[in-house]
Amino acid sequence: MSLDSDVIVDRRRIRRKLTFWRVAAAVIAIGAIAGFALFAMPGARGSFATAGSIARIQINGLIRSDADRVEALERLENSRAAAVVVHINSPGGTTAGSEQLYDALVRLKAKKPLVVVVEGLAASGGYITALAADHIVAQQSSLVGSIGVLFQYPNIGELLKTIGVKVEEVKSSPLKAAPNGFEPTSPEARAALDSLVKDSYAWFRGMVKDRRGMDDAQLEKVADGRVFTGRQAMDLKLIDQLGDEKSAVAWLVEQKNVKKGLPVRDYKLNRHFGDLTFLRTAASLTLDALGLGAIARQVEQGGMSQAVDRLGLDGMLALWQPGTVN
Repeated sequence: MSLDSDVIVDRRRIRRKLTFWRVAAAVIAIGAIAGFALFAMPGARGSFATAGSIARIQINGLIRSDADRVEALERLENSRAAAVVVHINSPGGTTAGSEQLYDALVRLKAKKPLVVVVEGLAASGGYITALAADHIVAQQSSLVGSIGVLFQYPNIGELLKTIGVKVEEVKSSPLKAAPNGFEPTSPEARAALDSLVKDSYAWFRGMVKDRRGMDDAQLEKVADGRVFTGRQAMDLKLIDQLGDEKSAVAWLVEQKNVKKGLPVRDYKLNRHFGDLTFLRTAASLTLDALGLGAIARQVEQGGMSQAVDRLGLDGMLALWQPGTVN
């Protein structure tokens, strides 16, 4: 029995040591991967990543205010990139976020030659972003435009009435927190919202008119909220050229004297560790290889849950969706 007990104790000791070294190896490997990822991300390395090249940045999905993105664009301003190609595939977002991105790109354009390529969609706030460039390239089947502003809010008053819930409030003035979604919108509140939307719409229209060199008649044709194909947008002066990234680079070479043959390299606008997809995958594979499969699965599942986009768009929207009037 004593011999068996000694064997059991030794096995447990060996198992603990093995687990310790597995975990230690995993931590070292993940640390090395993190260091490599930090060095390899173009947005993190700044001028080194883009030296002697054309920087490619991506504007995808919903546009919100993003201070980290602005900081990344400011780093690009001070980099040694020869020029910038901005790829846009966005239905828009908040008016404030779109304005912030537009302003950041205008500042970047003052330092670097800049051209926009519309891939699938540049609508509403996405088109505001595109207006920062002096030259907009789009594919023939891209969707462009949706010049308009939207203020949407749900009204669940009838639902609350059905289930017997009443929301009471005390407020300093009739238009405070209006509309609230719990009761019909008063004429005064609707008029106030209408004033906000019209003011932002006038701002959007003025931007299009100024940046695209349109007269009033041309502006009226494009500013009713519709989207247009790239082919239509070309005739309506919403874009400058049909094509793709190669067309955009050729324009930079011909019109901005950018050196021919420069490589186009990705420059990420997220924070250093804002996009951990690569890091999570590598960490999961490392843990799995070390026999820690359960932990690896937790890492992957955590990544998937974080990848779900939670819509939190507050304020007025410059946003296009099929079936939505903008």
